[in-house]
Amino acid sequence: MGNLKKLLGESVIYGVSSIIGRFLNYLLVPLYTYKIAASSGGYGLVTNIYAYTALLLVLLTFGMETTFFYFANRQQDKDPGRIFSTALGSVGCVALLFVLLCFGFTGSIASALHYETHPEFIRIMAAVVGLDAFQAILFAKLRFEHKAWKFALLKLAFIVGNIGLNLFIFLLAPALSASHPAWMAWYRPDYQVGYIFVVNLICTASVTFGFLPELKSLRHGIDFPLLKQMLKYTWPLLLMGIIGILNQVADKICYRFLVPGAEGDVQLGIYGACVKIAMIMAMITQAFRYAYEPFVFGEKKGKQSKDDQAAVMKYFVMFTLFAFLVVVLYLDILKYIIKRDYWDGLRAVPVVMIAEIFMGIYFNLSFWYKQTEKTWWGAIFSGLGCIVLLAINFLFVPKYGYMACAWGGLAGYGVCMLLSFVAGLLLQNKEPYKAYIVRYPLKSIFAYFTLAMLLYGLSTWLHPQGTGLTLAFNTLLLLVYMTAICYGERELLKRLLHRRKN
Repeated sequence: MGNLKKLLGESVIYGVSSIIGRFLNYLLVPLYTYKIAASSGGYGLVTNIYAYTALLLVLLTFGMETTFFYFANRQQDKDPGRIFSTALGSVGCVALLFVLLCFGFTGSIASALHYETHPEFIRIMAAVVGLDAFQAILFAKLRFEHKAWKFALLKLAFIVGNIGLNLFIFLLAPALSASHPAWMAWYRPDYQVGYIFVVNLICTASVTFGFLPELKSLRHGIDFPLLKQMLKYTWPLLLMGIIGILNQVADKICYRFLVPGAEGDVQLGIYGACVKIAMIMAMITQAFRYAYEPFVFGEKKGKQSKDDQAAVMKYFVMFTLFAFLVVVLYLDILKYIIKRDYWDGLRAVPVVMIAEIFMGIYFNLSFWYKQTEKTWWGAIFSGLGCIVLLAINFLFVPKYGYMACAWGGLAGYGVCMLLSFVAGLLLQNKEPYKAYIVRYPLKSIFAYFTLAMLLYGLSTWLHPQGTGLTLAFNTLLLLVYMTAICYGERELLKRLLHRRKN
């Protein structure tokens, strides 16, 4: 019980630091969109390059974080320091080789990715992703040693530094450049996108100094026989990681090839900015994951565990649909988060949010194969979903633009969700799966989903004239959903009220 309590406490620290970090980063979106005109395509470059870095980070760490945990916790391995040194050394060597190749072939890479006018973006972000990969193993060591507070403080230090320097570059530097040009000879008003990447590099490099105690404690080099064992374990994780991240960023990577030129950058910037509004759902899902994973893996198998998981799925759908309605029904207010010339992309927000809900449901459905250590099922489902996403992007983006990206994500996660559910149904009476496959309250889930979609449809079709009337009408629709929830879950509310009285 004490170990589980400790695990839950650390999960809260990790979760809160991650969610706060993402929320603070979220606050940079208004800054970027109000300072970088949509017509410039600058925010499209930011969206595109950060999509590449997300994919590259998965490749450069190649699942070694999880592999480190697995080997360091095995009974027969008495020296976690040797395992840590091997993991850090292997990832560090791969990251260094990657950075050297990017610096050596910058021109060719920039030409292939259509960054001929800004090859320095390639060098800057290569250094960033190389440092991120190296730090990933150092952060894993903090988690292994239960140094949750240091983990959280270093993550937040990066975020605070990143926001502070961005505010300086976009708000203070232009004024100082005008009033004290001698001080600001280095500043170029037309290089704002470049400064975003420079700031990222400065903050990422600075965080590395926080790991000096861990680096000084290194007592081993790379143990190559051990590395061979670790690589054998890690390659399936790499495959799953690549597929998983492609489901998130493939559309943003492909867009500049499918819609080349300045127009592609403009459209990608509009899509990338508006999708940030939908990322509210991603933050909710992440918070849920931090809390739910320890719960599921800490529970013993049995009827009560299955009942709990079934109830959690229903409550997850209920709450995320409520969040979906809050965003789409009050989009007339939330749209001011971004500048007016980005508003055309707001039509993608509902689609992307539903895709995020599907991803959360897919995560819920994944435990039947995770608990049986048959994680190759996840690779199959995610791979097929990724194929669907890519097919829709390649077929329809040239004609329909970024809306095809939104619908491609929805279809991809929808396929993953349905495949996991159907496979669970087919395997529910077979070993070793039958002890872990859950019967979910589908009737309630479908009812809440249908109601939410009907209310969203009504808000779209019966859109009253005037912002005040629209908000009043949408508030009424939201109250209808909340009333339905209270009625449908009246027995739960009665139990909660009874406990409170007692």
